[in-house]
Amino acid sequence: MKKIIVPIDFSEHSEYALNTAAKLAKKNHAELLALHMLEMSEVMLTAGGEEPQKVIYFLKLAEQRFEDFLKKDYLKDIKVTPIVKHFKVFSEVNEIAKKYDADLIVMGSHGASGVKEFFIGSNTERVVRNADIPVLVVKDHVPQVNFEIVAYACDFSEDSIEAYLNAVKIFEKIGSKMYLVYVNLPNDKFRNSLEIEKLAVNFFTKAEGNLNRMEDVYYTSDYTVEDGILSSSIKIGADLIAIPTHGRKGLSHFFQGSVGEDVANHSTLPVITFKI
Repeated sequence: MKKIIVPIDFSEHSEYALNTAAKLAKKNHAELLALHMLEMSEVMLTAGGEEPQKVIYFLKLAEQRFEDFLKKDYLKDIKVTPIVKHFKVFSEVNEIAKKYDADLIVMGSHGASGVKEFFIGSNTERVVRNADIPVLVVKDHVPQVNFEIVAYACDFSEDSIEAYLNAVKIFEKIGSKMYLVYVNLPNDKFRNSLEIEKLAVNFFTKAEGNLNRMEDVYYTSDYTVEDGILSSSIKIGADLIAIPTHGRKGLSHFFQGSVGEDVANHSTLPVITFKI
């Protein structure tokens, strides 16, 4: 892990993200790319008359505030590269990640429930949906980033093998114990124990050529994938939840809708997503 992107909006939650990213950067000797996206409309940026002068003033003001925000003691001895974009288009975070060859995006989110969910945390959801690299979502201060135990949601579908292997690579490097959580759903989604085991055998055989991780599979039954993942993470004492996702498409078996985004929105634990 050489480069970590942290979108900054000066909120308490983006501070949590910056602090977490700093700990990861120190642990991995990585560079931090602090990204700030300004709320500047196209009208202001292209208007004539006195508008350009106002734009320049507000740009300078925002850049100064950004510079001041990055004066943190915990950033000492970390290489921090500030990046300022003049439009707040969070779907472009992935393009910035590609441009700078970043390995991870760390975002803060306060999540929500009910109607507010469409507004609060929506920027984080856009990033999760569009990012090709892993996205780590945090909502509170993260005291340590060892992530000793990880709950990795898996439906054992073949199209999720690449995401799984990417997760294995990262968690082995930082010494995490990863449990694969399979959520068995009712009705037409239900599978008996033998059917689930066959899925797991096929998955591990194609992914790694062996069945060494069969003992690390955790089965649970619940009404929704989200509830199953969240309750399982508590039972196994997880420090982190990992979710393979490709946005609204979901995983082939049970990740219908936006499970990755929903779990990231509602979990009290940090959540990391891996693009399929």
